[in-house]
Amino acid sequence: MLEEKNDNLPEADGQEQITNEENVPTVNQSAIEAIESTNAEESEDASISEGHDIPMLNYEAMSMEELTAELEKLVSNEKVMSIRNHVEEIRKDFMAKYTHFIDEKRDEHSHDNNGDVSDFDYHFPLKNKFDNIYNKYRDFKNQHFKQLQNNLKGNLDNRLAIIEELKSLIDNPAESIQETLKTVNELRERWKNAGPIPRDKYNHVWNNFHFHIERFYDHLHLDREARDLDFKHNLEQKQKIIARVEELVNESDISKAFRELQSLHKIWKEEIGPVSREHREELWNKFSDLTKQLHDKREALLAKAKEKEEENLIRKREIITQIDGIANEKITAHSAWQGQIDKIESLRAAFFQTGKVPLEVNEDTWAAFKNAVRNFNTQKNSFYKDIKKDQQDNLNKKLALVEKANALKENEDFNATTPIMKQIQEDWKKIGHVPRKYSDSVWKDFKDACNHYFDRLHAKRNEANSEEIEAFDKKKDYLESLKDFQLSGEHKTDLDAIKLHIENWKTFGKVPHARRHIEGKFNKILDALFDKLSLSKKEAEMVKFNNRLEQLAESDDSRKLENEQIFIMRKIDEVQGEIFQLENNIQFISNAKADNPFVKEVYKNIDRHKEELKTWKDKLKQIRSLKQE
Repeated sequence: MLEEKNDNLPEADGQEQITNEENVPTVNQSAIEAIESTNAEESEDASISEGHDIPMLNYEAMSMEELTAELEKLVSNEKVMSIRNHVEEIRKDFMAKYTHFIDEKRDEHSHDNNGDVSDFDYHFPLKNKFDNIYNKYRDFKNQHFKQLQNNLKGNLDNRLAIIEELKSLIDNPAESIQETLKTVNELRERWKNAGPIPRDKYNHVWNNFHFHIERFYDHLHLDREARDLDFKHNLEQKQKIIARVEELVNESDISKAFRELQSLHKIWKEEIGPVSREHREELWNKFSDLTKQLHDKREALLAKAKEKEEENLIRKREIITQIDGIANEKITAHSAWQGQIDKIESLRAAFFQTGKVPLEVNEDTWAAFKNAVRNFNTQKNSFYKDIKKDQQDNLNKKLALVEKANALKENEDFNATTPIMKQIQEDWKKIGHVPRKYSDSVWKDFKDACNHYFDRLHAKRNEANSEEIEAFDKKKDYLESLKDFQLSGEHKTDLDAIKLHIENWKTFGKVPHARRHIEGKFNKILDALFDKLSLSKKEAEMVKFNNRLEQLAESDDSRKLENEQIFIMRKIDEVQGEIFQLENNIQFISNAKADNPFVKEVYKNIDRHKEELKTWKDKLKQIRSLKQE
């Protein structure tokens, strides 16, 4: 039977120091409280701690499309509570950009409708997609909380029942000390696995359990050997924790070290029993001193982050001042306004790339930025409103040319009409801008009329050319013969054979314009052969491209080569832009390791785009070389 406490025996480990301010050095109290508060919160929902491993990206620097994609990835792949901070940051930055975007669209509508915005209704599908994903997350979160509340109550009842069992065991012990010790250890194991409880009950319930564990050890003087053996085990475990914290103090990743320190505090408090009185104060003081050292390092890191936010604030205010300065400049030419617009776009990008500012001034900074951009847009819209009359005059001139081109497009006197049509095209180039909402439609009408006429002209010339008819017949027969062609499986032999077919095809000459579809059929056969051939993608692409270039060079229309070159230059710009964006994104993943799947995928995409860029540049070099001949 257990007896009453013997005051001459060493008392159990005073872990009440963790929560009792009388026994905790004041200098260490803030560090201990910071850890206690976080552990209490995470004990309520273990999934919260998992969010530490998900990188918090620079969401402010992302576009609305990128933010939507990131939100969808997180909601689809991560636990709902581990991403709650990420989701709210994404939503805040998305809504800020969306509001600014809609304001600009409303200003544009006002400009185009003489200030009337009563019928403004801008449909933005991306916003609907974002809202649907966010609502899905919110539903997941509500379901999670509902389930969590049920679990927390059950776990709390379970822990309180364990405490009652422990109290009963102390008051009514078993006959055998060993049997009593075994039962207590079973209760401690059940306690460790009992699951999370409400955070506001966390410290109280734990202290209650710990109090009765200490009562048990205080009464366990009949079996000093068993008690001392347990004390020794607990001492060793706590010394190991202290040794690990000493290592963490020198860890370079302070945030990671502090998270591990939280876990060690939880183990110290929840999983390891008491030690003898002689080691109690020394052990705890050492542990709390080390805790303060690491806590101070973390506070210094947070202070440094705060300093960075202050630097960002200064930079953003400088950008806002620059935008205000540009908005107040007096500009009187369209070309100069285009330069101003480019400057504003560059400053906008710099604003978003700068990073976070202190939370207390975030809304004011964002409002100042929006106002500065809006002031610029107001000045820009005012300028273009003044020149709207000129654009209307230009529209009337272009509509007259469209009417003239339509009147001539069916004319059969090609010798007399062709110079007039060419002059119409030259006159079109000399006319300035038209209102934006008419720009695409009037250009389409003009292009269709001109293309119709010149297509008829080329068709007429081709029909009159008996050599081209003969070439068509030869190519037609040659296509039939290609149906029986089979690859041998030998790379060089097959490549030479395909190139020979291309050379043979060229020897037949041009076909009538109206029958140029036969070239497409031949190219389709070549594509199929190249697909079967064990040829590198770039090599096959360049062989096909060279064949296409020669076909373009043989046509009478020099515009086709020019258009092909413009297309290639645009593709080069697009791919370079993609590479720049990917490399820029990598810079914001500061904590990800090289073997992170996401990082590896980004680098893989960069390499793929660089290879694609090289192919497009080779094509541009080829077409420029052809034009110089």
